[in-house]
Amino acid sequence: MRHSSASFLCGTLACGLTLCAISQAQAYELYSDDSRHLNADMTAVFGLFNSRKNYDGRPGGSSWREGYIKYGLSGDQALAGNGTAYGAFALVSSATWGEGDPAGNTLGSERTTRIEDAYLGWRSGDLFPALGKDGVDLSGGRQVVKLGSGFLVNDDGPNLGKGPANGSMNRGGAYYLAARHAFDQTALLRLGGKDGLHGSLLWLKSDNRAQAETEVAAGTLDYTAKPGTLGLTWVHGIDVNERWATDLQRQRKGMNVYSVRGEGDAGLPNVSLAFEYAWQDKDSGPEKAWYGEAGYTFADVAWTPKVSYRYTRYSQKWDSLFTGVSGGYGTWLQGEVAGNYTGPFNSNTSIQHVALKATPLENLTLGALYFDFDTVRKSNALNLDARELDVYAEWAVNPHLIITPLIGLYKPKQDATTGGNQVGGNGTNVYSQLTVAVPF
Repeated sequence: MRHSSASFLCGTLACGLTLCAISQAQAYELYSDDSRHLNADMTAVFGLFNSRKNYDGRPGGSSWREGYIKYGLSGDQALAGNGTAYGAFALVSSATWGEGDPAGNTLGSERTTRIEDAYLGWRSGDLFPALGKDGVDLSGGRQVVKLGSGFLVNDDGPNLGKGPANGSMNRGGAYYLAARHAFDQTALLRLGGKDGLHGSLLWLKSDNRAQAETEVAAGTLDYTAKPGTLGLTWVHGIDVNERWATDLQRQRKGMNVYSVRGEGDAGLPNVSLAFEYAWQDKDSGPEKAWYGEAGYTFADVAWTPKVSYRYTRYSQKWDSLFTGVSGGYGTWLQGEVAGNYTGPFNSNTSIQHVALKATPLENLTLGALYFDFDTVRKSNALNLDARELDVYAEWAVNPHLIITPLIGLYKPKQDATTGGNQVGGNGTNVYSQLTVAVPF
């Protein structure tokens, strides 16, 4: 739960920015020739937020602001027929102002500047024809690592402020925007390119106290063809920092996680399908989580609307590990209010989700997201049964300005006096946010 100073410490994750339009790195070319490139990278994001209800025991609501700037350099160098070396270095400056978020994760006085990206890598080019173009990709350092759709490992995104644990987990604010995603230490080997049979092996260690500075090894094996991708994932917990670990996170040491997953169109025009079934083998017993999703795009209808349905179920003590915002709103932080402030935070819940998205203009996307949350085991746990509706727009004014307003309506079944955590009754909370992104 998130209505006390230990609001994050039940093993859940905070949100990253859900603007798909800036999910890819932006760059300004400083130098380029046939064998080398050097880019300046910069993205600035600012958000205004308001919630009429709180979830940390405080009466009333919260109004606050968040912002960050990410800036650095990236480049690559061809190695005379021996592949390509590449790397990046970037800093992030972040802050929160105002009253802080409604879950008490930030207080409004957080400010910091830290290194975000610092990695080097090598791609094999055409050295190994049997493995395809860049069939060997070896990298290490401080970087983002994602496995599959991000259901298990997406990034190291939790950005707590001074609220939880007397500020000992403070990463400098911007809790919702979550500018910091890179794992502190990584070693990653990718084999086989992106088509046919391919896979990866990796080691990573978090420096995030909210993640108990978890250390894991992992591997993937995938087969990609025109109808889609089928894959296997394995994650092994090596160690955690006992000082910062919750009871749930202590189970990560020695834990093995396995999953089978798939996504694609199965050869059906305008169809999108995805699933993942995962289980955790740990000392306290096995836990399971899975989802199935189907969508259809009406390609010949005005505004090209797409509708999709997804069902997700997380068992009572499922550990959501390093999941995070992967493919836009709702993946894998489900519900802007539920996924960020009230819970259930991808544990002890089943979720039905319906999404509708349309594009009336080339640079304008409109969307609506509906979530129905049902707590799996209500004994000795918060009852977080609820419904949520989020309506948003993504307006790319130009390549360097993206404006995204969102309104969320969150209706819990219980309040803080009857087994839930919404303060001031179980009436509908009206949540609003406006984010402005300036990528270069």
